[in-house]
Amino acid sequence: MFQEPAPRSGHIEVIAGSMFSGKTEELIRRLKRAQIAQLKVMVFKPLTDNRYAENAVVTHDEGRMEARPVAASHEILDAALEAEVVGLDEAQFFDEGIVDVANQLADRGKRVIVAGLDMDYNGVPFGPMPQLMAVAEFVTKVHAICVRSGTLAHYSHRLTADPNQVMLGDRRTYEPLSRAEFVRERNRQS
Repeated sequence: MFQEPAPRSGHIEVIAGSMFSGKTEELIRRLKRAQIAQLKVMVFKPLTDNRYAENAVVTHDEGRMEARPVAASHEILDAALEAEVVGLDEAQFFDEGIVDVANQLADRGKRVIVAGLDMDYNGVPFGPMPQLMAVAEFVTKVHAICVRSGTLAHYSHRLTADPNQVMLGDRRTYEPLSRAEFVRERNRQS
């Protein structure tokens, strides 16, 4: 279980995992606890993530928190000047500058909580997530449950033939799979 660090200390926390593993849910949980502690919280998400709401991060079961969509990561630096805690959702969709932005925010004494997919639908590290995990003081890997075996799922298997790396989706377009089921599926497709 994640132990929250001392308040008002600059650092980066990353919550990573597959689709349906509870990343956004855990992000919202930590941000709400910061609000209870009367810390000023700001949440950001990539402008491209408009699946459930334009101005909120939303879990698959409709938990939500207000968020500001941004087109480029550098926009966060000025927008978060007054924040003590900065939340970033769907970090895999941010540009590579998000790593520098997260570092700068932490260097300014802010608690930066990042959530995102660690791997894409091919099982390949996704966007800036590997670098964010490398510079973070705390990394939490969360897991979904494999819909085929009932064991822990590490992979986001795409149910459609769309070859683009970025494709927003839900349970109709992705399913969480264990390593064994993911390998079985890949072998079946080849």
